[in-house]
Parts: sequence; C-alpha cells; structure tokens
Amino acid sequence: MAYDRNNVFARILRGEIPAHKVYEDPHTLAFMDVMPQSPGHALVIPRFEAENLHELAPEALAATILTTQRVARAVRKAFDPPGILIAQLNGLGAGQSVFHIHFHIIPRYEGLDLTLHARELADPKVLAGQAEKIRAALE
Repeated sequence: MAYDRNNVFARILRGEIPAHKVYEDPHTLAFMDVMPQSPGHALVIPRFEAENLHELAPEALAATILTTQRVARAVRKAFDPPGILIAQLNGLGAGQSVFHIHFHIIPRYEGLDLTLHARELADPKVLAGQAEKIRAALE
C-alpha cells in the first residue's frame, strides 16, 4: 500500500485538521488522541511520510521514540498513573487504523479498564485541559 498523503495525521501535520498539541519539534508532533482509551492518552508521530515501523528511516524513528519518552514522562508527571502503556501497531492485522506511523502513550489506572480504541470521541474541552496539563509537565 502506498502512503496516503490525505490520512488524518498527515492532514494534522499540514494544519488542515486541528489537534490538541502537547509538544512539537522539527521532527515530531505529539497531541491528544481524540478517541482516548484512558485519561491522558497522547499520540506521537514523526513529520515524515511512513505508514509503519518498517518504512521509517532509523533517524526518524530515533527522533520519534525520544519524543515518545519525553511526552510519556510528562504524562506520568501530569496524571500520576501507576503505569503507562506504550503501543505502536503495524498494519491492519495488528489493529492500525491510521496508516501514518504513531506511538500511543496510554496511562493505565488501577480499577479503570481501557476503553475500546477508535470508538468514541472525547469532549474537546476535556482534551484541551489534559493537553495543558501535559504541556505544563514538559516545562
């Protein structure tokens, strides 16, 4: 499958679709998942065209995982979950639904099961508040 330049993440990178951004640099962008599996669920994407892990250049992957680590630390500081799940899905068979490589940062809380992925849109005001908490934790 060829990279689709009109996938939702490519459109976010071009500014065509709004996102609750938490961090960006010349190589990556981190923002809130609009269909979160738990409070504080963020995504990290590279600013490079690649559907999955197998297509991303090593330098771009390195930048993406470093941003994932940085944002995961901020999520931990902002939300104080007992654990954080880092997920990266490759291909439809693995459950990938947006074909631009991305990492999920999903806080895990005791007694709170994860909601199903890509099922329900979160309240934009809630996401904006969560994004603000993460940005503050990055400083």
